[in-house]
Amino acid sequence: MQIEVKLNGRKVSLEVEKDEFLADTLRAHGMLSIRKGCDTSCCGLCSVWIDGKPTLSCSTLALRADGKDITTIEGVAGEAEEFARVLAAEGAEQCGFCSPGFIMTVLAMKNELKDPAEDEIIHYLTGNLCRCTGYMGQLRAVKKYLGVA
Repeated sequence: MQIEVKLNGRKVSLEVEKDEFLADTLRAHGMLSIRKGCDTSCCGLCSVWIDGKPTLSCSTLALRADGKDITTIEGVAGEAEEFARVLAAEGAEQCGFCSPGFIMTVLAMKNELKDPAEDEIIHYLTGNLCRCTGYMGQLRAVKKYLGVA
């Protein structure tokens, strides 16, 4: 089946199977930042934006993306790099496997929440797992990036 999407600002046609998940479709079309780490929709590694909202692409059928605007980390490289520098400066960057999904969630939070309290930040990030770090370095980095104390 054919779907039409706007992928990182470009209109593209994608050939998909009726039971294919968006994460697999995007990886097959070169979006190698999309990763799957749990197969249970709870790690956040596969996070992309669909119409500006963070979405788990491993549990979204590709067909549901038809006509939608999809953004991967490749589409927000400048912003992602800026936050990645903050992550590294706070000692929160380890192996990097979870980073693309985590960064997409943080950037979405920046767009959605204004001056969030620490508990709001923690709640927003709940679906992102990291196996290398304690979460305190990541929390420090997010707060620094968002400019909240």
